[in-house]
Amino acid sequence: MLNSKQCRAARAWLGWSQDQLADASCVSKRAIAGFELGRTVPQDRTLRDLRNAFEAAGIEFLSEGAFGVGIRQRME
Repeated sequence: MLNSKQCRAARAWLGWSQDQLADASCVSKRAIAGFELGRTVPQDRTLRDLRNAFEAAGIEFLSEGAFGVGIRQRME
């Protein structure tokens, strides 16, 4: 769905702080920090909310497959 490295990469790509992601996703900064550091495993709902916030900002997530795991910016 979304891993911690993709989360950090997407934030960096967008130039977002953890506070900005928290505002965009309605997920607490503490939950984001714990996830990105690998200290916590978020609930599915939390991962969905993070992913939805990134996708609304134009980020697409690549899962394991032909292109590997990563992120890219949606072409509009």
